[in-house]
Amino acid sequence: MKPRTTAAAARRCALLLTASLTALSLTACGAFGPGDDETPDARADYDITVGLLLPDKDTARFEKFDYPLIKERIASQTNKEGEVVYANAEGSEEKQSEQFRQMIGRKVDVILVDAVDAAAVAPDVRLAKRAGIPVIAYDRLAEGPIDAYVSHDNELVGQVQGRALVNALGEKAQKKKVVMMNGEPADPNTALFKKGALGELNGAVDIAASYDTKKWLPEVAAENMRKVIKKLGAGNVAAVYSANDGMAGAVIEELQAAGLSELPPVTGQDADLEAVRRVVSGTQYMTVYKSFLLEATGAADMAVAKVQDRAIQFDALAQDTIDSRSQQDIPAMLVPVVALTRENIEDTVIADGVYTVKDICTAEHADDCEEIGLTG
Repeated sequence: MKPRTTAAAARRCALLLTASLTALSLTACGAFGPGDDETPDARADYDITVGLLLPDKDTARFEKFDYPLIKERIASQTNKEGEVVYANAEGSEEKQSEQFRQMIGRKVDVILVDAVDAAAVAPDVRLAKRAGIPVIAYDRLAEGPIDAYVSHDNELVGQVQGRALVNALGEKAQKKKVVMMNGEPADPNTALFKKGALGELNGAVDIAASYDTKKWLPEVAAENMRKVIKKLGAGNVAAVYSANDGMAGAVIEELQAAGLSELPPVTGQDADLEAVRRVVSGTQYMTVYKSFLLEATGAADMAVAKVQDRAIQFDALAQDTIDSRSQQDIPAMLVPVVALTRENIEDTVIADGVYTVKDICTAEHADDCEEIGLTG
C-alpha cells in the first residue's frame, strides 16, 4: 500500500482539505444541502439505506461517537427518510464477513465499512460490487474495489506521536531507549502509523524493542510490556510509543506495577476519555485527537452523494487519492489530526463537544484539572 499523500505531501494536507471542509460547512449550513446537484431527479432520492460495519467495541469511539454521528448525519441529509443498518464485528473478521453479506442480501444502497482485516474483507467488497452496491472504506483502508476512503492522515498520526516523544526526551534523546507498541498488523493503518513514527524516531532515539499487537488488544500490549520490563528494567525505559490509547493504558499500568513513581512519556491515539484523564493527570504524555465529527460527517455525506449520484459534492469531499495493495487512485478524504496535551484540552475535545469539563474532571482528577485551569 502506497498512499499518494506521502510524508512530504502531508504538510500540505490542511490546504488540500480546505475544499472538503468547506463542502461540509456549506452542507451543514444548508447552502449545499440534500439533493442539490446537476439533475433534479436526485432531489427525490431520500429513501436510502446505508449499511455501516464497524470493527470492534474495545475502541470506545466506535459505539459512542462514530455510529451515532453517522446515523444523525444520514438522517439530516435525507430529510429523515434515510436509514442506517448497523453491525459491529466485535473484533472478528469472520463475523464481519457474515454481517457484510447480510447487508448485501438486504440490498442496502451503500456500505460504509471499517474493516477488521483489510485483506480478508476484499471478497465481500467484490460481492457488493457485483450486486451494484458501492463500498466506502471508513477509518481503515480496505482492499478490493472500493469507491472511496474516508479517514485521517494516518502517516501524519505517527509523525505527530514520534515528534512528541523526541521533543519530550530533549537533547539527549539519541541515547535513550524507546519501546514501540504498534497496532494489529492486518490493519493497514498500523503500517502508516509506524512509518510516520519511525520517520521521527529513527536516528533520533534508541529503539530498544518493537512489538506488533494482535487485534490492538490492551492485554497483549501489557504482556509485551512485561517482557520489556524484565529485559531492560522499568527504569531504563525512557519513553513508549503506543499506537493507541487502549494500549497506552495497559503500558502505563505495567510501568506503575513495576514500581515507577515517575513515568516515562507515553503516546496514544483516539482521545478516549480515560486517556484524556491520564493526560490531565500527567501519566500519559499525549494522545492524538482525530475529529470524529469531521470524519463521520464526511463519510455520511459521501455515502449519500454516491447513492444520489451527486458527483459535484462527492468530488468536493474526495479531493485526495490513495493506493491500496489491490487498487490505485482511490478517491479519498483525509481529515487532519491534533496532538492533544495538557495545554490544549479545552481547545480540542471540549471545544468540539466531545467531552465536558465534568466528564474529564472527576473527583480523582479535580486537583490536576485545577492545576491546568480546567474548571467550569
